[in-house]
Amino acid sequence: MAKLHLTRVAVGCPDYPSLETRIAARAEQGEVRFTTRFKPKRADELIGGRLHFIIRHMIVGRVEILAFDDRDDGRVDIVCAARLEPVHPQPKRAHQGWRYLSEADAPKTADGASGIGDLPPELYRELAAISLI
Repeated sequence: MAKLHLTRVAVGCPDYPSLETRIAARAEQGEVRFTTRFKPKRADELIGGRLHFIIRHMIVGRVEILAFDDRDDGRVDIVCAARLEPVHPQPKRAHQGWRYLSEADAPKTADGASGIGDLPPELYRELAAISLI
């Protein structure tokens, strides 16, 4: 069975390094929690998938989804591994909350050798628009 993923906007993060810093600061015992109002209907399919972050209309990184925990205040924590992986930037419009992302539509892990993942989002977007990357 193909894995299912989520996308979420990294509100307040202007770039990948700031997202990396935020996740490291919130990490406890190798896990980081992101709070949401509702548990996804397809939560069982999401375990082992990834939570992809959108910054400036580009998916730039992801963390592994480990579990969903109900909170006392009625909200739900998305429990993730506190290891942020860079991905090849992929255009994605901003949205509220989270959205499902199929395995086929998910960006590939950035290997670091090509340097493409290090490009500023605006430059990456322009190069992709003219089919150079």
